[in-house]
Amino acid sequence: MKYIFTLIWSFLLVTMLNYVVASVQDVPFDFLLGAILSVGFAVVIFIIAAIIPNDPVVTEHH
Repeated sequence: MKYIFTLIWSFLLVTMLNYVVASVQDVPFDFLLGAILSVGFAVVIFIIAAIIPNDPVVTEHH
């Protein structure tokens, strides 16, 4: 489920960012480019989440 929501949110956010940047730079909006970039962005998020450990750091108090 977390993978599906990550893909949905990355699609929405990257496509929105693509639209805003295209408007600011006065270039035509390319929907397919935003969709492809969002998949790549989601994969990067999955890789980062796999690298970062979930276990809490145990410190010894004296």
